[in-house]
Amino acid sequence: MTDIRWDKAFCSEGANCFRFGLDDQGRAYIGSTTDATAHVSDSVEALRALISAVKSGAADHLL
Repeated sequence: MTDIRWDKAFCSEGANCFRFGLDDQGRAYIGSTTDATAHVSDSVEALRALISAVKSGAADHLL
């Protein structure tokens, strides 16, 4: 199993909390704070694009 170094959790105005992490091979992760095994993994660039889309309102249905 890959060791993921998680950042401090980010909580939005609601009850949703997320955390970002990196492994030793440079893969990026977005995970839930309620389930340590629940996370999405992709490249840093892909996750940055996802976050930008959510912030711009283009992907608000993902929230």
